[in-house]
Amino acid sequence: MAKALFLIISGAEAPAKAELGIVAAARSVKAKRYEDLKVIFFGPSQEYLTRLTGAAKEHFEILLKEKAVDSACVAVAERMNIKQQLESLGLDLLPAGERIAHYVNQGYEVITF
Repeated sequence: MAKALFLIISGAEAPAKAELGIVAAARSVKAKRYEDLKVIFFGPSQEYLTRLTGAAKEHFEILLKEKAVDSACVAVAERMNIKQQLESLGLDLLPAGERIAHYVNQGYEVITF
């Protein structure tokens, strides 16, 4: 089985794409479609997370519960002034470039939404 990294970048400019990434990741975790699945939120998706409702929020909570979410980018969070909001959602804030490199170097396939 393969290992997958879902890199969710889309946000308010493409909310359907962001939601599809969250839902696909959560369903994949529940169905054990991959040896391991991790999610990183980067850029516009981070602000999108602060406004989640409905099914997207439910699936995001599944990802958190299953420990599939690696992190959101600390630099973006600071620049957007949403660091506290993201931490209150239960997200770790780490440098996205370093986290992406970590998973690529571990053989994870990157799937971008």
